[in-house]
Amino acid sequence: MKTQQSTTFKAIADDTRLRMINLFVTSRKPLCVCEIVDALRLPQYQISKHLSILKNAGLIDVEKDGTWGYHYLIEDNSLNKMLITFLKKYLAGDVFDDDIKKLEMRLLLREDGKCVVGFVDEKELFKKLKDREKELAIKE
Repeated sequence: MKTQQSTTFKAIADDTRLRMINLFVTSRKPLCVCEIVDALRLPQYQISKHLSILKNAGLIDVEKDGTWGYHYLIEDNSLNKMLITFLKKYLAGDVFDDDIKKLEMRLLLREDGKCVVGFVDEKELFKKLKDREKELAIKE
């Protein structure tokens, strides 16, 4: 018989899923699949598979907004609260820090707090960021 605890711990026993959880924990924002793909530089199908495992374990959920889906941590049960507190403290290192830097850059492309660009390769990301900076400078 599977327990919620064993399902949850199996779900986090993977480097990619730990990297994904770190994005949620650190950003404190719901994230769309394309933002996670661009931050971790992994194929969409892999990210979707890992999101499904995290969702089935009760760690994340998704909220639809038109064609976009925003995934977020579920923090309203005691197991998840304790786990998130633990992971905040211990998810550190170059890989995790690099992921966060990429995510922070990617989130700059949001408009009104929403993802509007879809998947972007690294060269295109820098181009879009420069365009976004110009837009913001014009508005000021």
